[in-house]
Amino acid sequence: MAGAVRNWAGNIGFRAEEVRYPTSLAEVRGLVTRGSKVRVLGSGHSFNDIADTPDTLISLAKLPSAVEIDGTAGTVKVGASVRYAELSRELHDKGYALHNLASLPHISVAGSIATATHGSGERNGNLATAVSGLELVTAAGDLVALARDRDGDRFAGAVVGLGALGVVVSVTLDIAPTFDVRQRVYEGLPLEVLDERFSAVVSGAYSVSLFTTWREARIDQVWVKDRVDAAGVDPMPEEWFGARAADGPRHPVPAMSPVACTEQGGVPGPWYDRLPHFRPDFAPSSSGDELQSEFLLDRTRAVEALHALNEVRDRIAPVLQICEIRTVAADDLWMSTSYGRDTVALHFTWVKDADAVRPVLDLLEERLAPFDARPHWGKLFTTPADALRSRYPRLADFHALARDYDPNGVFTNDFLARHLFAELG
Repeated sequence: MAGAVRNWAGNIGFRAEEVRYPTSLAEVRGLVTRGSKVRVLGSGHSFNDIADTPDTLISLAKLPSAVEIDGTAGTVKVGASVRYAELSRELHDKGYALHNLASLPHISVAGSIATATHGSGERNGNLATAVSGLELVTAAGDLVALARDRDGDRFAGAVVGLGALGVVVSVTLDIAPTFDVRQRVYEGLPLEVLDERFSAVVSGAYSVSLFTTWREARIDQVWVKDRVDAAGVDPMPEEWFGARAADGPRHPVPAMSPVACTEQGGVPGPWYDRLPHFRPDFAPSSSGDELQSEFLLDRTRAVEALHALNEVRDRIAPVLQICEIRTVAADDLWMSTSYGRDTVALHFTWVKDADAVRPVLDLLEERLAPFDARPHWGKLFTTPADALRSRYPRLADFHALARDYDPNGVFTNDFLARHLFAELG
């Protein structure tokens, strides 16, 4: 079985002796109480070994995927394996929305939350900030329910759980009335514009994403997503801080077809079909033929960091498909990459050549080290363990919480031991 199951990109072969697909909560409880090492596999959209285990890999894909909307409370409770594409359509059909979505709607709700996956928007927290409650099965087989308004600090430690606390079987998310969004792509923003106007550019709409190939000192594309109820019905402008509106649909990677991308040109549409970059009924054009890294740092240092990267763009560009720059609001979730600080996220989609990418990734991390950059938990990074640990003020508390729920380390794997827990006992 070892290596037979692979991640979305195909660069990780899981070592698990068995992959189990429980169909009930009772089965989940039985699997985690057998004494073996256990991890949960979501949609497989991770690029490192965070989900790996030598023993039992659990997929929740066959558990009931009920969606329970409580309009009075303003929440929705969903099974952990539900994907955002499925959830979003059902919410919209009932008149509701989530506050934001990631660029891909194909990813699972629980896996995205556990790794602090995010969309963009200066005032928008990552996807985990929508969580108001969760249920997880601990190593003892107990079903534990945690709620934001009841469990306070413990809840804040558990939401971005990295799979270390147990098997999350359901999550409850905040919802709001549905809304429309329109997006337009602009091209050719000189990098120097950001020196004085970075904050104005990224705060100029509900969600803004900047894309560069780093082949030149410029932003190749700016994806601007406006809420229609906030912007009215006036046409979106032809210029954006000097960048010109694209003359047709675009893919973030210049050479790729935009057929899988959500509609552009300022045409209003449902939030779930505009906030992601890719349509839910299409796989992304790259379809796993890539590697990814992402680093999140204090937003006030965004311009400094971009200049640091521009100085080595001749090294970055040859192995890069595209770099995306987004913003994420601060939160209080202990292991969130935006814990305690408004954040700028620098995302790198690499060519699928690990040997060529590794030295460039090392260089990138060296350049970003002065900014205390936190790597995305589900992507490739080489940050030394001591540096990584120093960037999470509540790490010791998170370790204690993990040991409370999982005293024998059933859910601790090589990834967690290597990066977070080794020196904490």
